[in-house]
Amino acid sequence: MNHRVVITGLGVVSPNGIGVPDFLHAIMNGVSGVRFMPEYEQLNFNCQVTGQPSFELDQLKNYVTDVTLNGLKAIGIGYGIKAALDAWTDAGNLITGEEPHWETGCVFGNSVGDTDVIKNVITRVDAKEAKKIGSRVVEQFMNSGVTAYISGRLGLANRVITNSAACATGTQAILMGYEYIKQGLAKRMLVGSTEHVDSYIFGTFDSMRILARKFNHQPEQASRPMSASAGGFVPGSGSGALILEELDFARQRNATIYAEIDGGASNSGGQRFGGSMTAPGSRGVIKCIREAISNSNKSPESIDLISGHLTATAADTLEIQNWSQALDRKSENFPMVNSLKSMIGHCLSAAGSIESVAAVLQIAHQFVHPNINLEDPHPEIVKMVSVDKLPTTMVKKEINTIAKANFGFGDINTCLLFSKYNSNG
Repeated sequence: MNHRVVITGLGVVSPNGIGVPDFLHAIMNGVSGVRFMPEYEQLNFNCQVTGQPSFELDQLKNYVTDVTLNGLKAIGIGYGIKAALDAWTDAGNLITGEEPHWETGCVFGNSVGDTDVIKNVITRVDAKEAKKIGSRVVEQFMNSGVTAYISGRLGLANRVITNSAACATGTQAILMGYEYIKQGLAKRMLVGSTEHVDSYIFGTFDSMRILARKFNHQPEQASRPMSASAGGFVPGSGSGALILEELDFARQRNATIYAEIDGGASNSGGQRFGGSMTAPGSRGVIKCIREAISNSNKSPESIDLISGHLTATAADTLEIQNWSQALDRKSENFPMVNSLKSMIGHCLSAAGSIESVAAVLQIAHQFVHPNINLEDPHPEIVKMVSVDKLPTTMVKKEINTIAKANFGFGDINTCLLFSKYNSNG
């Protein structure tokens, strides 16, 4: 089947901006959302900074019923509800009606149920106070809670799936939604992912000694993808959501179209030949990128911008090497490259969805967002990519095709190709 898939709605809860207008302003101007956390200093964490949205659950007052809001304690679900419903209305849809949307499904991913909710359950059970847990806990404890809340509020009645693939979750969710529409199984899909990094999740990564620890008192400088002075990644939180539609379905309702998804690919390196539980293997990454390009009927030369995974770890150099080999492009012929993580940190399961919202906005508004904190690009990267391809300020430029990739723990890889919508294509 040859159904074209377009993007008609966006929603975002990001450390540097909640809602598309604020987020767009932030990524255009290189605004950081990374901040110092006094609590993390008190907990003796090595890294004491994080990318955390300025979000409270009471911001959902006009999104869900009072009964739902009063019982909701899971911040990650809250992020997802806001991003998803904002995307839904951004696409010109109303949050009303009794009839289910049989043509519309949802793929929305995350990592775990809310750990504060889980902590409450464990504490109550251990204290022999299970009766005090409450009747609303299970729906927030379960991993599929976020999709249950979103689909129930909007009446989404096609396939409703919660995916989980570590840092590849967001791009994988978008790819799955795209494939359902492409195959004729749905007309419209709400896709995205969410992540709330609280002190418990943060502590597990801090114990691995892979987080930035040298910029605790200069938080905005802490996340440094592709930099020679990068010292580890900065965990972040948030959610991104997109509305995908079959082109004719979108046209029939005169929807505004941001961009088109040409295709994508997802695979696993099998944790072989350099791939492991915590690191992607080059074979799998290169194969994934090449298959995404092939599935999109594009050529490597057509890619104008790479929205990389690029986490500010030692893996950045290898990632650039993988892109260069997959595309057979280097130096001045290399596409422009940016990493949103320089501004918001690494939002784990939400990374791919938030970064995809940024990718779509760059196509819609024809610009390349800056890599902040890249005053000292890694010398090994500069050997492969000309410095002018690593912008440190916004560049206004014609952008027709963006390759967006994320690589997750477990050696899971996903790559998408977004393009400027052409009504004659």
